[in-house]
Amino acid sequence: MKQKLITLLFVFTFISMFGQAPANKTNYSNKALPAGEMVTNKSVRPLKKVKLYDESILIYDYDGALFSYDLETESIAWTVKAADNHSEMCANKITLHDGVVYVPFVNGEIFAVDNLTGDIFWKSRLGNITDQIVLKDQTPVIANGKLYITAQNQNEGSNLYALDLKDGSLAWNYKLDTAANDIPVLFFDNKIFTQSGPNVYSFDANTGKVLSQKTFEEAMTGKPVTDGLNVFIANEKNTLYALSPDKLDIVWEFKLDENQFNVKERIFEKDKILYFGAQGTNTTSIYAVDSKTGSQIWKTDFKEDNIEYIVREVENLWGYTKKGRLFELDLTNGEIAYEVKLTTQPVSNIEFPNDDNLFYYYCDAGLIQFDLKEKDENVYYMRTSLKENIYSAYLKIVR
Repeated sequence: MKQKLITLLFVFTFISMFGQAPANKTNYSNKALPAGEMVTNKSVRPLKKVKLYDESILIYDYDGALFSYDLETESIAWTVKAADNHSEMCANKITLHDGVVYVPFVNGEIFAVDNLTGDIFWKSRLGNITDQIVLKDQTPVIANGKLYITAQNQNEGSNLYALDLKDGSLAWNYKLDTAANDIPVLFFDNKIFTQSGPNVYSFDANTGKVLSQKTFEEAMTGKPVTDGLNVFIANEKNTLYALSPDKLDIVWEFKLDENQFNVKERIFEKDKILYFGAQGTNTTSIYAVDSKTGSQIWKTDFKEDNIEYIVREVENLWGYTKKGRLFELDLTNGEIAYEVKLTTQPVSNIEFPNDDNLFYYYCDAGLIQFDLKEKDENVYYMRTSLKENIYSAYLKIVR
């Protein structure tokens, strides 16, 4: 008995010296959440699979409205918009799953929308109007009958939410450590991987239980990706880490060139090779790195210009820079296969239809259809009014 008492006293002393014992911050009910973090939902009609209207492109306009644009008739089929949005802006991306469009609005609302008609299946709100939870730079991740997303609340911090896909109700919630969380999560191996300040977490995707947590010296601001073996995430400065998915142990780390940083969402994986673009002060680069070893395969430099966006299309890499330089790189060697200076500056992703000679992007004037052969920028849909201080827009061809 004396030995047990000494051991217990030692445990309490250790906790008082080095912090509290880890608390379970996973909530399964709104009863455990403050008002500014609760989830309210309204089911309008039963969720169902919907066939795709594959002659349309979904446009999440930079004023915060989502609409379906018919590419054949060149007309708007339907529009949805948050009713009480405190900021008219598009700050997120949409996800199309089983014909349903899941759209997060900057004010904390999330809609499930029929891609054919624009009819709403359900609406959810994270937080309330007063506290103004912010959804920023999020892509809804759909898996295992749930929608995963992180939200910021400058007063209360930030949260990772798992919503029931059927009606948008709360499945589970986890209170993250810092307020700034604006990177989409990764679903892999029935786990959710995300970051919060210098911390990287893995959660059980079904229950929200924390499986692992690792703390780094710098804030982790890169989008987590996987090659099916490990998880890769970059910090806010110049390091990309390969982490084991079970314990988040460091497998290898890769250093970017001097004065380069901020990979964020400019990263993807293909055939066990990581491709990512950095920003910087003088020269920025796109890297190809072996995902198993962390060794560099090639690097392409861009002088006095910042890389804004990259994407894989078929066998090559496409992207554009802050100065409107559109480029295509050969994935095998990083050589520039195509390059042109655009007269309109993209503010969205690039979407490629089935026609190999065309692609779409959004600018301040509206939807641009770009002809690769003619290097011609055709305004396919023109906005009736322009807006200053554009944050972003997003496109999704329905297919």
